[in-house]
Amino acid sequence: MMPARLIAVALLAGVITACQDAPAYDVVIRNGTIYDGSGQAPTTGDVAVVGDSIVAVGTVSGRGRTEVDATGMAVAPGFINMLSWATESLIEDGRSLSDIRQGVTLEVMGEGSSMGPLSDTLKADMLARQGAIRYPITWRTLRGYQDSLVAKGISTNIASFVGATTVRINHVGWNDREPTPTELQAMQAEVRQAMEDGALGVGSSLIYAPAFYAKTPELIALMQAAAPYGGMYISHMRSEGARFEQAVDELITIAKASGARAEIYHIKAAGEDNWPKMDKVLAKIDSARAAGIEITADMYPYTAGATGLDAAMPPWVQEGGYAAWAKRLQDPAIRARVALEMRTPTDKWESLLLAAGSPDRVILSGFKNDTLKHYTGKTLAAVAKLRGTSIEETAMDLVVQDGSRVGTIYFIINEDNLVKAMQRPWVSFGSDAGSLAPKGVFLESSPHPRAYGTFARVLGMYVRDQKVLSLEEAVRRMTSLPASNLRIARRGQLKSGFMADVVVFDPNTIRDNATFEAPHQLATGMRDVFVNGTAVLLGGEHTGATPGRVVLGPGAKK
Repeated sequence: MMPARLIAVALLAGVITACQDAPAYDVVIRNGTIYDGSGQAPTTGDVAVVGDSIVAVGTVSGRGRTEVDATGMAVAPGFINMLSWATESLIEDGRSLSDIRQGVTLEVMGEGSSMGPLSDTLKADMLARQGAIRYPITWRTLRGYQDSLVAKGISTNIASFVGATTVRINHVGWNDREPTPTELQAMQAEVRQAMEDGALGVGSSLIYAPAFYAKTPELIALMQAAAPYGGMYISHMRSEGARFEQAVDELITIAKASGARAEIYHIKAAGEDNWPKMDKVLAKIDSARAAGIEITADMYPYTAGATGLDAAMPPWVQEGGYAAWAKRLQDPAIRARVALEMRTPTDKWESLLLAAGSPDRVILSGFKNDTLKHYTGKTLAAVAKLRGTSIEETAMDLVVQDGSRVGTIYFIINEDNLVKAMQRPWVSFGSDAGSLAPKGVFLESSPHPRAYGTFARVLGMYVRDQKVLSLEEAVRRMTSLPASNLRIARRGQLKSGFMADVVVFDPNTIRDNATFEAPHQLATGMRDVFVNGTAVLLGGEHTGATPGRVVLGPGAKK
């Protein structure tokens, strides 16, 4: 039941009115400008909901127990976040506030690593490396993790890929070697089980150790296990820089060899020297699509990416996991070699520090060690100056002292390229971030503003202000396009029989407010959000409802 306080808020906003007639529906959203997710021009009308499903779209004569006046507002399907890192943030706070306030109703996880399946070794490592968010790990499988979140209570729906890195660590560890035939068969068996449990496919993140150690045949083998279940291959590719084009070729090769669809995570050309490659890559993908290969991509609308200081160091020094990495970084001879490689351009591995062009364009965003948290939000250059050490020494020392890879933001993306990618009809959107709240443990880090602003930024800056996309096309990219790519049934459109994930927002006022300097600011302009027919946001206020469910992939054994 909605708290009395929120009922009052909704009444004052003119959002909800009591119905005296015998209601035919649970919810009717009236007189909205309906963007149904198809990309077609909007229409004015109503959306009726019974239980968790949409039962009518158009002119609805019957009354609803809840009547929502959407006059002058856009009404759309709930948005799908194609790259969510809400894996731990939802454990801390199931409201998914930063995403709900943008209209996200489905969080898609699994960029390279997933919350299952877990070997004893991987489970112990995950427990040891927990930061500000602490939690017991009571599950072994990916589905077990998802079910535990739903049992706890979450406001958004969730779905996940199974991580190629996760199954690799379970059987090969953090070692730089190929799996034995027996190990590879066991990895494939884990993928098949995850697919039957509802995974969407296999996700990889190939610039990071130990994912970096996986060769193309290994990834093909994993996808050959997932493809019969309708699984997609989705990848943070091996390069977004010096070998950007070759990395796309590898992704296409994996798709062709396995017979699977493939998607590129957060498509971009990283580093000024590589910005001219974007046109060739977009043309390459268009060509593959014209040849019948299903290749898509997603993106976030910012010129900076966010990851860790591991993306500034060569993969060989990270072999064996964090403990081995940190130990090596304390050896003077190894440190000298790492420092040299950190400042030497190469196409053998991906350095985001070099891609940024300057340590002034690298922001330290998250620490585990309380004694280092005063550096949060400062550039790597500024911290190096404060400590009186070189850029390379500072980065190595921070990794050792923090007990983590250290959260880091790198400014590496060209705005013109960002717009070119956004205009491709096969590109959807993902935050590549957790779903946060401006309170508690979340305030201990300075996250990339994409956590609070990705979808609102597209609708405000790029649709309304710059007119890069029409509103109906932007809605399609956030709804029916990703739902179709993922082969998710009954979501992504406002149609009778579809699940009632519905958002109501003001296209004239929706905007992102988070900045790199002050990231913990919620988006504004999203008024109402329904998840599986239940109001999660009304009049811009979270209702406290947690109706989120696990959304299953096409191969799930239900």
